[in-house]
Amino acid sequence: MTNPPTITDFETIARRVFETIPAPFAGHLGDIVLRIEDWPALEILDHFEMTSPYQLTGLYQGIPIGEKSQWAPPSGEGDTITLYRRPLLAEMAQTGVTLDALIRHVVIHEVGHHFGLSDADMHAIEDSVED
Repeated sequence: MTNPPTITDFETIARRVFETIPAPFAGHLGDIVLRIEDWPALEILDHFEMTSPYQLTGLYQGIPIGEKSQWAPPSGEGDTITLYRRPLLAEMAQTGVTLDALIRHVVIHEVGHHFGLSDADMHAIEDSVED
């Protein structure tokens, strides 16, 4: 790949995915900050006991909707979804899956965490949906 997609390209694709999320879910996504970074930080990899930065393509950081309280003091940190550009490009090259499809999968997965779903919950949902 001579000119790999830029951070701006990733953001454009991810924002299109956000626009396709149906109501009533879309109404709970307005405050999420979308970030695109080349690589996950070492501290994040350590936290998830990952040995390679290629293992993490996206991350939700925040308090899931079901755990938020209107009476809790603001933490100062909002909800963030981060996509990791270089691991996603590597996965695209390795699998042949389009970048749009990979970004869609990761964004929806991280939005699932925003709604309090576990990885196991999301895998079960994915397995139950027919293409």
